[in-house]
Formats: sequence, structure tokens, C-alpha cells
Amino acid sequence: MVKGSRHKARRAAVQALYQWQLTEQPPREIEAHFILDHEMNDVDLDYFHHLVREIPLHLHELDDHISPHLDRKLNDVDPVELACLRIGTYEFEFHPEIPYKVILNEAVELAKTFGAEHGHKYVNAILDKIATGLRSREIKAERSTA
Repeated sequence: MVKGSRHKARRAAVQALYQWQLTEQPPREIEAHFILDHEMNDVDLDYFHHLVREIPLHLHELDDHISPHLDRKLNDVDPVELACLRIGTYEFEFHPEIPYKVILNEAVELAKTFGAEHGHKYVNAILDKIATGLRSREIKAERSTA
């Protein structure tokens, strides 16, 4: 695997999930068109497929983790920021092998790249709260060794 390929998979997934949120097209259609229309060299395609297929399947569960920490209704969250929040929350819950700080940093970088000017701060604050719930043991263990 090429270094950075998961990062590139997340970059592609946030764009595909953004499109899915706005168009409500089936994720597999968006995935296929996205791959045809974008340069996918050095992208971990398996991880891209995984994110684009699994996040919609777990949408209600993910949104249940996100919603309590929002200062607005879920539907009022910027679609790019929401895609970043969903990717981060999905990874917190279903990918314990990825350190929470990596997930948080990746989501913030995605929000900086694709979101509104200060959207990354919002994504950071919300995901930090979600991590406290979903990754409490990992966070406590890290703080005890610091």
C-alpha cells in the first residue's frame, strides 16, 4: 500500500458522500461515476469503497452519535462538514485499529480542504466530544502515559 493512500481514500470519500447527501443517488452509482471522473492513483480503493458503502448503511447510528453534540439541527450542518463528521464518527466506532488522534486530524484536514473557512474548528469540536464517548478508554490510557 502506498503511504497516504488512506488519506486519499478519505478525500475521495468525503466528496462522494457529499454528492450522495445532496443527490440521494445510490452509493454504488456515485462510487462508479466518481472513479471514472477522478484521478484515483495511489488511492486505497478498497477503503474508499468501504467508506462510501458502509457509512450510508450505518447512517442512523452515526447521526445518533453526532446529533447530541450539535448546536443546530443535523439538516442545518454544512454538507461537507457533515460528511467529515460521518467519516470520523464511523472510523471511531468501527475502526478501533486507527488511533483516535489520526481520525480526528484526518477529519479536520478534510474540513480545511473542502469545507467553509472555519468549518474545521466545528468538525474538531464535535468529533472531540464524540471521541470522548466512543474512545474513552483509549483517551484515558493516552492521558495516563503523558
